[in-house]
Amino acid sequence: MVYITFHLTLKERFPLNFEQWNAPEQYNLTSEMENHPSDRLALKWLSDQGDYEEITYGELLKKANQLAGGLQRLGLAKGDRVLVMVPRQIIAYVIYLACLKIGAAIIPSSEMLRAKDLSYRFEHSEARAVIAWSTLTQEVDKIEEEHPNLQYRIAVSHGDTEGHANAQGWLNLSSLMEGESDEFTAVPTHRDDMAILAYTSGTTGNPKGVIHSHGWAYTHLKIASTLWLDIQPGNIVWATAAPGWQKWIWSPFLSVLGKGATGFVYHGSFQPNQYLNLIKEYGIEVLCCTPTEFRIMAKIDHLGDYDLSSLRSVVSAGEPLNQEVIEVFQRVHNLTIRDGYGQTESTLLIGNLMDSPVRLGSMGKAISPGLIEIVDDSGSPLPAGEVGDIAVHLNMPALFKGYYKDPERKKSNQRGEYFVTGDRARVDEDGYFWYEGRNDDIIISSGYTIGPFEVEEALMKHAAVKECAAVASPDEIRGSVVKAFVVLVEGVDGTPELVKELQSHVKALTAPYKYPRKIEFIHSLPKTNSGKIRRIELREKEYSSGK
Repeated sequence: MVYITFHLTLKERFPLNFEQWNAPEQYNLTSEMENHPSDRLALKWLSDQGDYEEITYGELLKKANQLAGGLQRLGLAKGDRVLVMVPRQIIAYVIYLACLKIGAAIIPSSEMLRAKDLSYRFEHSEARAVIAWSTLTQEVDKIEEEHPNLQYRIAVSHGDTEGHANAQGWLNLSSLMEGESDEFTAVPTHRDDMAILAYTSGTTGNPKGVIHSHGWAYTHLKIASTLWLDIQPGNIVWATAAPGWQKWIWSPFLSVLGKGATGFVYHGSFQPNQYLNLIKEYGIEVLCCTPTEFRIMAKIDHLGDYDLSSLRSVVSAGEPLNQEVIEVFQRVHNLTIRDGYGQTESTLLIGNLMDSPVRLGSMGKAISPGLIEIVDDSGSPLPAGEVGDIAVHLNMPALFKGYYKDPERKKSNQRGEYFVTGDRARVDEDGYFWYEGRNDDIIISSGYTIGPFEVEEALMKHAAVKECAAVASPDEIRGSVVKAFVVLVEGVDGTPELVKELQSHVKALTAPYKYPRKIEFIHSLPKTNSGKIRRIELREKEYSSGK
């Protein structure tokens, strides 16, 4: 099949009137998945053990409809929050579609979250239900706090036969689907109704709940799925993000199913040689990986021996990708990896789009004139070449609705007509943005966003730790890693054994990806006159020394 694409200029496609991006007033994002041919493959699933499954759009929607009926019969209704914690499985897509069809808001949750992380989300969101993979139910069961709003615990596994699917107090997901009709009309939802409640780390305090509406999805499909990923109906798309992250909703879920493509889902750990072989074996046409995955693939021996000729669109997101990695793929395979920049609070904002020349090292261009500006402290756009804050126009329909239970927080990040992202950059005369760094202390490692407070809080619960501070430290593969500067209590020596003990301690208390890969014992932490830790001083020390 041959696809013909008519390319228009950005100004022709996206006039400054952002109303052009608004969804219809009555809109449920699952409507985007209803109009594809029922016999077209929606997903191809492969495990690292060689198990293979596939499902058509017709079959996928029937299963989602059955589950929607079961959830509704159980008592879940429009507006309820449902925490979902499942790995890369076809059932993840079924669960998301079903919850959205009944008008519930999904709380995407990584399978790496621990009891403490989950307890906070239950308390803050007042979730009425949790749907968890059978091997993850035990982490929920470890929670000691009472959560009276949490009425339903639903376990699911491959075939619903494993582990804790019948654990005490847990319902079995497949039993909810039994006897339900495979037809279900989505509950009427307004474009401003909450669809996703995504938690993102902050520099202080607990994670923030980011509210995204059904209308956000409509705009995302118009922008990221079309202009950046360039997904066309029937394409085979591999986006490697795992469920539980906003990036999974961006690409593997919404962009794939919303555009009528076939998603390739690989349930296995990252192995660069295996990934490269799978691209050829499954004829991947659109590939979306993390910068870390690209960095590791670029370093393997005999990269040119792999057949990547099926690829026509290759993108990277999560953090800036090193220029040398892009150059390797260009030189060896004549493939240009196109960076994209966005946040949990938005969709793609800046990127190297399919029909725009790539300027190596730059973030690309704003996806529409006037949408993104570099602003000063008063919110006024700066001239080309000056470093300032990346800011999004408040009228952007894909900008989040607000922070759950904290409406003032979004306002505090507004300057004039813009929402300030917390990242700094400059823009050149040709409209290309160049990344300079972050305003705050957020750590981005392998695409994961990590708040230093979460790491520090875990470390402080160890008897040997008197004070600590966590910052980003440069890393060739991950971009950055978490480094902890630790002041020990009197009489305790900093040894290699204690480093390992502290790392294991953090892994046990919070998601493992947050643990400090580097620990340095110091006598005191740099502080302001008011006693606040100057993380910026520690971070600058790390980057200036190149450790």
